[in-house]
Parts: sequence; structure tokens; C-alpha cells
Amino acid sequence: MHRSGAVQVLRGNVPFRRLWVARAVSFLGDSLSLVALLLYVEEKTGAALAVALLLLAGDFTPGLFGAFVGVIGDKFDLRKVMVACDVLQGALVVVMAATLPPLPVLLALVAVRSLVAQVFQASSRSAVPALVPDRDLETANSALGAGTHGLEAVGPLIAAALFLVLDVRGILFIDAATFLASAVLLSRLPSLPPSEESDGGSFLGNARAGLRYIWRTKVVRVIGLGFFAVVAFSGVDDVAMVFLAKDELHGGNSAAATLYAGVGIGLVVGYALLTRLGNKLSMLPLMVIGFAVASAGNLFTGLAWAIWAALALQTIRGLGIAALDVAINTHLQRVVPAAMLGRVFGNLYGAIGLAAGISYVFGGLLLQHTNARVTFITAGAGGLLAAAATALALATRARQ
Repeated sequence: MHRSGAVQVLRGNVPFRRLWVARAVSFLGDSLSLVALLLYVEEKTGAALAVALLLLAGDFTPGLFGAFVGVIGDKFDLRKVMVACDVLQGALVVVMAATLPPLPVLLALVAVRSLVAQVFQASSRSAVPALVPDRDLETANSALGAGTHGLEAVGPLIAAALFLVLDVRGILFIDAATFLASAVLLSRLPSLPPSEESDGGSFLGNARAGLRYIWRTKVVRVIGLGFFAVVAFSGVDDVAMVFLAKDELHGGNSAAATLYAGVGIGLVVGYALLTRLGNKLSMLPLMVIGFAVASAGNLFTGLAWAIWAALALQTIRGLGIAALDVAINTHLQRVVPAAMLGRVFGNLYGAIGLAAGISYVFGGLLLQHTNARVTFITAGAGGLLAAAATALALATRARQ
């Protein structure tokens, strides 16, 4: 598609446009609240491990249930599932904002909210091929990425400005309002019933069938294992960023929030490029390139000498994440049967949550015993090795 491809898809497809706006609004709120909670926990405890636990609650817990969350989208109407998830997430964030509970309770609330978010994400990814024709999948996934993950460029910058006039409680209430707005928009989607080929049987049986499909389908298995390995090394950047900004680079809260925006800036640029070029590229090579660029961005961030240099390197990292995100989602939406798509996405991103949790724990411990620079360099080097191993596995499969 040419320059206006993403605009054409959004203008010409009203249901997809509603999904795009709904996800963009709620992701913007999430990016605000993530920065607010990270800084809140860091200021209250001053401990890298406490920050790691917050991220662990958000990513590792839903990962434990990855085999089950996709079953919901495969068995029930996707529109109803997404609306219910948004309403429940908004209610949980209101509780956080109203009480600002002690760390153990806050971690529990974050864990429950993230489990609901995992159901939503699997369902929303499954909804895309039901709303968009196959020829537009690359453009649609790029547009969704720009409107969701790409808003990480805007959210932390807005958070930095909001901290001048609001506290953590106020920012969390804004996040809750975005979930309500998203639910209203999603309620106007057409019905998205489960595929006629969806499995019958028990909930547990459907979960097992999803796991069997992934393990027996080699390309899906290689994608999952490669993605898992890259995130297991690189996920720690969320923990280490605050400490790199404040300790090694001698910045404050606004500087830390700005660094978190670096990946988002790269995502916006990357998704914009992919809306124009995505349908001309092969998805699996694009995925491997994304793994490598994202990992290299972390490695060189560990060598940054100033806030602006770290920001530039995290922007490069964002380009890689945009590439791997579009490549993985588009390839799976094309090759996985519709009746199995929710379970594949649920398991894949559940496993990514587990990988991130592993990264937070071991990266947090590494951060406590060394410093943010060593942590970033280690994460980047390990991610590059994982990217090389994935490329080798895919090349071996191609020769068979």
C-alpha cells in the first residue's frame, strides 16, 4: 500500500477504526499509570527489587495462566469479552487510585488487572483478521501498534508534565477513565462470535489442545521460543531505566519519564515505516531483524554517557520492537486457524509475561549487585545471542 495505506484502512473500515481508537485510548492511560506506579514504588521504597516486584506482578502472574486466557476468546463473542475486560480493569484501577494501598496489596491488584488485560490482548489480536481483509493485515497491525505501543512515546512525556500538577492518585484516575471510554467504543463493534470450527469440550481440554498445536507446529514453536528468549534477557530494561536515569546519568523524575518515552518514539517511527513497507517485506526475516535491533539498543544504552544519548539508543530499540511486533502478529494471523488463534496468542504472550518476570527477578538481582550499565549491557548481549539462535532455527527449517 502507498503512503496513505493506514489512513485508508482506518477511514474505510469503521469497526477496525473503533477497535484502533479504543486500544489507543486505553494504552495511553496505561502508559501514564505505569510510569506513575514505577516512580511511586521507587520513591516509597528506594529498592530495585520492589520496582522489579511491581513489574513481576504485572507480567509474570498472567503468564502463569497463558494456556487458559486465549480459550475465552476462542469460545465466546470477542466483542463481549473485550468490553467486560475493559470495565473490570477500570474498576481495579479506581480501587488503586482511591486507596493507594501498601505494596503487597498493590501488587495483588496489579496482578489481577494484568490477568484481565491478558485476556483482552489475546481477544483483540484475534479480532483483527475478523475485521480486516488479509491484504491489509500488515498495515492494520502497524496502525494498531502505532496507536497502542507507539503511544508509549506520548504517555511518559505527558506523565512528566502531569507530575507538575497531579500526584499518583490523579494519574491513576485518568487511567480508569480511559478504560471506560474504551469499553463504550468497543460496545459498538459488530458481534464477533467464535469460529464454527471452535473446539467443544471442557475449558481444560481446549487449553491442552492449544498447547499441543503450538508444540507440534514448528514455525509457531520457533517464534515462541525465540521471542521468549529475547524478552527473558531484555525485559529488565523497565526495571533498570529509573536507576540509569537517576544514578548513572544524574537525572530526576522527569528525566526518567523521558527515557521511558524513547522506546515509544522509535515505535511510532517504526510503525509509520511499516504501514508503507510492511506488505513488501517477509515477516519472519523482519522478526529476526527486530529481535537483533531491539537487543542492540539495550546493549548500547548501557554505554550511554548522557540522557539524550540513552534516549536516542532507546529510540533505536523501539524500531526493533515495532518490527518484531508487526511481523509476529501478522504471520500468526495468517497461518494459525481462526478457531485456534486466541489460544496461540494467549499462550505466546503469556509465555512472554513469564519471560519478562524471569528478567525482572534476575535482572533486579543483577542490578542490586552491580549497576544499571552492566544490567543493560548483559541484557543486550543475551538478546543478540537469542536472535542469532532464532535465525539459525528458521534457516534450518527452510532447508528441510
